[in-house]
Amino acid sequence: MARIVTLTLNPTVDKSTTADHIIPDQKLRCEAPRFEPGGGGINVSRALRRLGSNSVAVFPVGGPSGQLLRQLLSDEHIEQHPIEVEGWTRENFIVVDASTSQQYRFGMPGTPLRPEEQQQVLQALQELPEPPEFLVISGSLPPGVEPELLARIARAARELGVKVVADTSGPALAALLDAGVYLAKPNVGELSKMQGVEELDSQAVAGAARQLVQAGKCEIVVVSMGPQGACVVSAEGADYVPAPSVKKRSTVGAGDSMVAGLVHGLSEGRSLRETARLGVACGTAATMNPGTELFRKADVDRLYQWLLQTMPAAVGA
Repeated sequence: MARIVTLTLNPTVDKSTTADHIIPDQKLRCEAPRFEPGGGGINVSRALRRLGSNSVAVFPVGGPSGQLLRQLLSDEHIEQHPIEVEGWTRENFIVVDASTSQQYRFGMPGTPLRPEEQQQVLQALQELPEPPEFLVISGSLPPGVEPELLARIARAARELGVKVVADTSGPALAALLDAGVYLAKPNVGELSKMQGVEELDSQAVAGAARQLVQAGKCEIVVVSMGPQGACVVSAEGADYVPAPSVKKRSTVGAGDSMVAGLVHGLSEGRSLRETARLGVACGTAATMNPGTELFRKADVDRLYQWLLQTMPAAVGA
């Protein structure tokens, strides 16, 4: 099976809970909190594990919250390559209002990575026992990190024949695309910003993604379209994959779950059609669970088979 490495420069411990009502200026009684490892690449590693693929999670870590993060990952049997840094690993907070089922997500910025700590990240990737087949660069950048760091990583990986998968946003995504990646997973909003427009319709999404492929910025673009599913564009054409209708309980980790499904499918040598449907199945299944639980494998299997049987590929020119 293909060797997969995930890189998370801004990891987190996600703390989630539920309150009967969320009312300003009152003391709110909450349920016992859940603690789960988080951050883009870390969630991808967690989701890959559920699909049956092993990966190595590379991430900076510091302070008591960092030790908790490492323990949580160990509990899920995730292989780790932590990089000890001075700042404490951030914590995010998610609260569900039980009376409305609305979710409130409080994301913290993270602590800065000093230049020498950024160099340690580069060194950690260079010192891996062997180059992976896939390197997933996912999540936000912490303070003090310029997008050029990601571009350097992507260029170095490409020189070794590594397939870089990019799932980030803004200047970080632009830097990765300029460096050239194998697969990019922007959402519609991010793709719209790259085009300099407020909104893209379904037809325009395929055209905008095709421009990235034709410009040599990536070989595959998977545009996440939320409840509408995804649009997958490569040199072969465009494939629209609608998301199955399910009862949505949380969107936390849905994008990371989609990336995991895509990488898992590609690593197994599945066709792009099958891989795209597996990615949508994973992303949809993640929305069926509360908090930051990601998905259940049984839900993924059921949704994937449904997509294969009822949603044939629709390839555009």
